[in-house]
Amino acid sequence: MTAFHLAQVNIGRIIAPLDEPELAGFVAQLPEINALADRSPGFVWRMVDDGGEDATGFRPDEGDDMLLINCSVWESVESLRNFTYHTDHLRVLSRRREWFRRMAETHQALWWIPAGHRPSVAEAMERVALVREHGPGPLAFTFRDPYPAPAGAAQIQGSQI
Repeated sequence: MTAFHLAQVNIGRIIAPLDEPELAGFVAQLPEINALADRSPGFVWRMVDDGGEDATGFRPDEGDDMLLINCSVWESVESLRNFTYHTDHLRVLSRRREWFRRMAETHQALWWIPAGHRPSVAEAMERVALVREHGPGPLAFTFRDPYPAPAGAAQIQGSQI
């Protein structure tokens, strides 16, 4: 067991409310894709709202009812990459333009957390903001520019932001 796990967040602006026909294909696949994540090698945890099935009830920006968040924790960049690009998740990901508006700014971030920590919506959004404002770095990065897990003792979450 490692001292650190990888947290990931991605946000997206849906093209219509979740209960509208335009999002039916996306909503219908959520249980299958979440179950796939849950049983994927290296999966640790995923954020769920009070409904307990997914995170679609969260609104990370109070002023934007169409912004959704997805946050999960994995053992490594490799395990997250394998799930994202080498499972049926890719089939859904490839259709994202049907359900989500293209975002001009950064919409994802990865960061290392002490094993056992569970990121909050606020923490996840802070990491997206870090990548937007400063580019990839050891506190928040992307698949394209990954950083290795920290060496040594775990940082206290929030104290380095």
